[in-house]
Amino acid sequence: MEVKRILIIEDDLHIGNMLEEVLVKEGYAVARAYSGTEALLALPVEKPDLILLDLMLPGLSGEDIMPKLKGIPVIVVSAKTDVDDKVGLLLEGAADFITKPFHMKELLARVVVGLRKGPEPDKAVLAFADIRLDTALHTVWVADKEVRLTRTEYAILKLLMQNPAQVITKSLLLDRISGDTPDCTESSLKMHISHLRRKLREASGRDYIEAVWGIGFKLKTD
Repeated sequence: MEVKRILIIEDDLHIGNMLEEVLVKEGYAVARAYSGTEALLALPVEKPDLILLDLMLPGLSGEDIMPKLKGIPVIVVSAKTDVDDKVGLLLEGAADFITKPFHMKELLARVVVGLRKGPEPDKAVLAFADIRLDTALHTVWVADKEVRLTRTEYAILKLLMQNPAQVITKSLLLDRISGDTPDCTESSLKMHISHLRRKLREASGRDYIEAVWGIGFKLKTD
């Protein structure tokens, strides 16, 4: 049976040591990171099956690195108790949230469930109104017409279609697409979105993306 690897991202030595000791006894392989930056460097090396993430980290916070942990189940372990904090992190992609202080039995149970679920697979074809985006072929069709998009335009549209009911902030948009489109900057983002809106509109005569003033962008639902 394959040993599951768990990455603990926690700067508190006492809590980290306690978690490591219990998880090793349960048969898991454990790696440690003590800051957000160190965690991002450890990801490609450790290739964890699950992450235990503290939010209050030196340098990059837990919230800062959450978007870069996509594809790995993340259990947030935090002293924050505010419901909005929990909801926001779950919407950002966290698999679970446990509040400090916690019972170790409860944490272990959540780890088992998190590993059982595994990462959520991306849907092969995303759909919104009459837009179809094929993530395998990297093609976009609007009202039965194929629309040619640049790599940046495609990445923006894909993120919006993966979160059709949400307003995506400019900073989150830039962060999420940075791996695919390092050429997209805050100053050029508006231009890329303008070109994307024009291409979609030319295919069907309607506008699919709206700007939410001072916040970001979302798909138009009406």
